[in-house]
Amino acid sequence: MKIATFNINGIKARIEALPRWLEEAQPDVVCLQEIKSVDEAFPREIFEDMGYHVETHGQKSFNGVAILSKFPLEDVTRGLPGDAADEQARWIEAVVLSPRPIRVCGLYLPNGNPAPGPKYDYKLAWMARMEARVRALLATEEPFLCAGDYNIIPQAEDAARPEAWTEDALFLPASRAAFRRMLHLGLTEAFRARVQGGGHYSFWDYQAGAWERNNGIRIDHLLLSPQAADRLLDVGIDKATRAGDKPSDHVPVWAMLSD
Repeated sequence: MKIATFNINGIKARIEALPRWLEEAQPDVVCLQEIKSVDEAFPREIFEDMGYHVETHGQKSFNGVAILSKFPLEDVTRGLPGDAADEQARWIEAVVLSPRPIRVCGLYLPNGNPAPGPKYDYKLAWMARMEARVRALLATEEPFLCAGDYNIIPQAEDAARPEAWTEDALFLPASRAAFRRMLHLGLTEAFRARVQGGGHYSFWDYQAGAWERNNGIRIDHLLLSPQAADRLLDVGIDKATRAGDKPSDHVPVWAMLSD
């Protein structure tokens, strides 16, 4: 089973590029971020016609996450527990009823800039809530994964120019420490479990020729529970989509799990 994460940076802008990638890559499950659409306006029929079940947690003009699955979805929940006042659409989870069911949590972690400041405080508080949710899921011993745009550069090798990010919320020590705390709970970062070394990126800014100069960062991740990690077969980054027509500034990252 192929599970991917893809920050599409607006469903309207990616209305041709996303179906094209789905047709080429044939993922079984996709967690989307930044759909930038309310639920009612999401063009679900396009993806249903391609054989996907569609669940969204949208928000007008900003944020928004979704799950596309070739298998039925059940126990769908929207919103990260821990703050009833949080209205930002950044978390969706569901159980994928594949031959070996797995819970998929799709997330769009806050950027946090400028830091320090309220936006950075929100980022760290959100990560603390995510850690609490991961702890709760681990206690169930069911297979699950958390896939999305984490807005975290885990290590210096995950940036072409790490020195340019030292004051950025994506690379600050507190951000990276919060990410490591989730790994230390027993999660496996799928890509790094299979691929080592630098030069692997999932985001290139639209500005300053970042794509042309390969000035990228790796901020899109899949974290697997022990029961899911045992099924990990392969990983990949579909870098070529960044060179396509009207691309997102992110590219898909995927993991292949045994059925």
